[in-house]
Amino acid sequence: MPNDQDYRRKIEALQIELVRYQQAAIASGAKDLVIFEGRDAAGKDGAIKRIVEHLSVRNTRVVALPKPTDRERTQWYFQRYVPHLPAAAELVIFNRSWYNRGGVEPVMGFCTPKEHETFLRDAPTFEAMLAENGLRIVKLWLDISKEEQAKRLKARTTNPLKALKISSLDAVAQAKWDEYSAARDQMLRRTHADEAPWTIVRTDSKKAARIAIMRHLLKVLAPKDIAKAVPKPDPKVLYEFEVEALTDGRLEH
Repeated sequence: MPNDQDYRRKIEALQIELVRYQQAAIASGAKDLVIFEGRDAAGKDGAIKRIVEHLSVRNTRVVALPKPTDRERTQWYFQRYVPHLPAAAELVIFNRSWYNRGGVEPVMGFCTPKEHETFLRDAPTFEAMLAENGLRIVKLWLDISKEEQAKRLKARTTNPLKALKISSLDAVAQAKWDEYSAARDQMLRRTHADEAPWTIVRTDSKKAARIAIMRHLLKVLAPKDIAKAVPKPDPKVLYEFEVEALTDGRLEH
């Protein structure tokens, strides 16, 4: 884990490179979509905050949709997400996404088994269509240990500054740990594709995870002259998903 001074220095250097990336992306008209998924308290909010801190408000959007309305529940599942997709020169970050149907919804009984299966079948096709139309898609699964999640969820209840992070789902995150693990494993296996691969981030160290994520985004989205100067993410913290990770101990169960 980096010390505070080293961490701040690395984050600032990466934020400068992210600004350079966005300047190039605006000039080229790139359409970039970053999807943050993971268990509760895995560090999505903190990582996103560091990424967008110095980026253009006009060209950057963070999307965190509330639960669907009664009308939205009758729509094609992906329909409510489509209006938020990036146009040219935009970076859009989904703080949770259509992958709610890959994890939270089936575990909590918010969708039927048929709806879950339809989603797992259709998601790769939907993302392939987006990629074919010029979107660059980065999918991040933030993985956290059961012990660290318990510690962070408890901290939310005692820190008034974290009161807005408290969710009704927090209470079952630990109780349904195994169910969430099984849903995650199926989701990763079924929706990992060349057009939109999953990248796994180990987040028990928030600082190491943030540095790795920012390096990864620059490596895959920035022009070559920027990307090549950025150190590679620590492979013990961030790696591309492969099926072996489901059983070799790299993913938390």
